[in-house]
Amino acid sequence: QVQLAESGGGLVQPGDSLRLSCAASGLHVTMMTMAWFRQGSGEEREFVSSVTYGTPTTYYADSVKGRFTTSRDSAKNTVYLQIDSLKPDDTAVYYCAGVPSGIPPENMRLEPVYRYWGQGTQVTVSS
Repeated sequence: QVQLAESGGGLVQPGDSLRLSCAASGLHVTMMTMAWFRQGSGEEREFVSSVTYGTPTTYYADSVKGRFTTSRDSAKNTVYLQIDSLKPDDTAVYYCAGVPSGIPPENMRLEPVYRYWGQGTQVTVSS
């Protein structure tokens, strides 16, 4: 059984940085395409970034390019989302998701392609 567990969220101030973690069990992260999504209060869940199955290539939503960095640690079987220069608009529940296959880049932002989901971690940006 594959499980994903996010951690690292919290209450931060504008301009701070935060690193979210997504620890996988039951399958190695190199065998999955992994993604981060987020959902603000009253909003639809939106794609943030992804890292590909196998040799890692990262993709980002235009709205977060330059501030968000996704990485993968094979030894820890964990995917990370580094968020810099946090803004109040980044306030959301952040979810990681995975699927044990490659996905065409144009489909990475589509929720139905992901088989596994974590429970989410809350990030609140407020002064």
